Amino acid sequence: MALDLSNLRKAILVLDRSLNIAHSDGDIMVNEDLRDTVRAGVIQNFEVAYEQCWKYIQRWIHDNHSPEEANYPRTRKELFRMAARYELVADPLPWFVYGDARNLTSHTHDEHHALTVFEAAERFIDDARDLLYRLEDRND
Repeated sequence: MALDLSNLRKAILVLDRSLNIAHSDGDIMVNEDLRDTVRAGVIQNFEVAYEQCWKYIQRWIHDNHSPEEANYPRTRKELFRMAARYELVADPLPWFVYGDARNLTSHTHDEHHALTVFEAAERFIDDARDLLYRLEDRND
């Protein structure tokens, strides 16, 4: 059964749009309050997109492999290793970093944590797009 990828597609699009706003050279980024608000939006959108990514990987494995394999991943790191084995992601290691950054999202009131998560979101977007492309390619 084909996965409905619309939620994942939307989460990635919204993150991409918020990153584009954050990188715009317009007046919005000159104002410190607006810059912080946009950064907070990027962080929130990263959190949603990351959650969608691992959940869709889990669903794809569940739908396309044996029950033993589908029930194997006990941690997200194991899930991303399986995703690499099935060529849904190129390399699981960046996904471990994204997971660590996702865990920091509850601490984004701290400037250092907020910047760390924002930078992870900037790196994440290309890997998220790649995952979506691979899921679309194998979605039957």
